[in-house]
Amino acid sequence: MLHVNITNSIFSTFLVTGIPGLEAVYIWIAIPFCAMFLITMVGNMTIIIVIWREQTLHVPMYLFLAMLASSDLGLSLFTFPTLLRIFLLNDRELTTTACFTQMFFIHTFQDLESAIILAMAFDRYVAISHPLHYHSILTDTVIAKIGLAIVVRTLTVQVPLPILLKRLYFCHSNVLSHSYCLHPDIIKLSCSSTTVNSIFGLFVVLSTMGLDFLLILLSYALILKTVLSMASHSGRLKALNTCISHLCAVVLFFTPMICLSMLHRFGPRLPSHVYVTLANMHFLIPPVMNPIVYVVKTKQIRDKIQKLFIRKATKKAQALSIT
Repeated sequence: MLHVNITNSIFSTFLVTGIPGLEAVYIWIAIPFCAMFLITMVGNMTIIIVIWREQTLHVPMYLFLAMLASSDLGLSLFTFPTLLRIFLLNDRELTTTACFTQMFFIHTFQDLESAIILAMAFDRYVAISHPLHYHSILTDTVIAKIGLAIVVRTLTVQVPLPILLKRLYFCHSNVLSHSYCLHPDIIKLSCSSTTVNSIFGLFVVLSTMGLDFLLILLSYALILKTVLSMASHSGRLKALNTCISHLCAVVLFFTPMICLSMLHRFGPRLPSHVYVTLANMHFLIPPVMNPIVYVVKTKQIRDKIQKLFIRKATKKAQALSIT
């Protein structure tokens, strides 16, 4: 452990970073981010409500979609407000407790989303490779167990992260390089030994999102093998078409994360706004785009949403006519 003179040298707050060089136009940048936050909230809540209320959608594919929408909501609630506070109020300061709390929930919902996307890949594999046994394999009990396993795995690896951070001293600088409190970013500011934190943090990434990504690739390799063995060309296209929405979710979630990770570890030193932009894409784009992709590509969801709004409009019209 590096010995540090802690008198007047330990920071009790952290400063998050907006978009360097664009401070003069923050108020204008806030407008599209406010719109994205609104789309995220409305889109994901609509999907959850529709799936909850419609009994015909209580099947594995849509139950996993509801889980994905829930994780997107959680991730958005711990990212967008901080970003909007920077752009609207130029308020960058977070207490240590607030910073560690935000870090915990961001990484928790990030891991939950990764695991749910893996579960959705398994769902697509079973639906295409074993269609006759689909409902006997993915029963309500199995889905509940998968959901519980996802939560237990995520909490098991994420709870130690803020606990391990509590033992560190922070001095010299308290300025984070991203718009949120992220584990790799925080430990860079420590003047204590961060070996344990770094090793455990790498283990968490590899054992969750890294492992999930490899298993998703394996699932699609098996799906592709099944599809190529189909005799009918139309059957192959129909099978692949059921995977498009999920493939979009995979690309939206993992591409920015992999690019950011590679740049941090192996890439040349780039301007800070490059890293900030990639981090924003990773945490903000999937919650915005996932509901749009699934509504556009999934007729059942689209039809149920239309029915829900038509039903509400009809009830409102009836209430007005009575009064």
